[in-house]
Amino acid sequence: MPNSSAKRESVRTLPYHFLMRSQRLFKIFPALLFLAASISLAQTNLVVTVPVANMYSSASDEVDVVSQAIYGSTVELLQESPGWARVQTPDQYTGWMRLSDMRQFGSGESGYASSGRVAQVSSLSANLYRETDVTLHRPVLSVPFETRLEVTQLGEADDARWLEVRLPDGRAAWIQSGDVDLLPRKLSIPESIQLGRRFLGLTYLWGGRSSFGYDCSGFTQMLVRSRGVVMPRDADLQAAWTGAVSVERKKLRAGDLLFFGSDTDHITHTGMFIGHGQFIHDTTYGHPGVQISRLADQPWTHLLVACRRIK
Repeated sequence: MPNSSAKRESVRTLPYHFLMRSQRLFKIFPALLFLAASISLAQTNLVVTVPVANMYSSASDEVDVVSQAIYGSTVELLQESPGWARVQTPDQYTGWMRLSDMRQFGSGESGYASSGRVAQVSSLSANLYRETDVTLHRPVLSVPFETRLEVTQLGEADDARWLEVRLPDGRAAWIQSGDVDLLPRKLSIPESIQLGRRFLGLTYLWGGRSSFGYDCSGFTQMLVRSRGVVMPRDADLQAAWTGAVSVERKKLRAGDLLFFGSDTDHITHTGMFIGHGQFIHDTTYGHPGVQISRLADQPWTHLLVACRRIK
């Protein structure tokens, strides 16, 4: 093996133009690294490929669930760890998800169900099948409310009540048209309250953000989202959100948001006022699940610390 002096000598004998090019490369190398990083970051969108993907506070399923992302939704990759990815959802929430619950978009893909003909699940859950018959095989999978699916064709004749969809992994499946809305629209406040009533009795799930189980802020966030408004994920963030303004308790109107806790700096629960002194919320108090409570009852009247109205 050549000694170090021999190495240095070999460098001195290199052609002058080669050395000058090398120096220029060293100077532009940081810029090349920055460009490569920019290209990489531009290709870090992932699509969820399981009905509901848990988001954890760290890269382990032995820690708390902080939120969820539903089937077909897009998340942004922020950081990787073996088998895990730290991601950000469209509501700007971050957490760790299993890489096996997602796939990365190809270079030519702009996203899943982000354009073209899209069906949005309007039932509390919906089954997808490999053919237009519910009796021949078990469902390919079951997806929650709000799942968006790419429609490839409409059924005809005896299959007129079916839609063929392309799944995020490229497979084809069929869904009954009665489970979806092809033209989803923003709901009015009364309509969003009526939507909330459809979930009465659904059990509470910490970190839940789907019709397979919500927590308090996930449920209220969904009701507001049905009105075409995306607000933050957690109750304390929702209370501090600039998209809503403070309102006095005696001036509450249906659709206003209620926040509960020991004080305004320690908000732990939320719900939506529905009029006549009542509010709908998802709670573990009494019996766990979505329920309607009276604002004048304990413990709610004592714990109410903030009221907000969407701008």
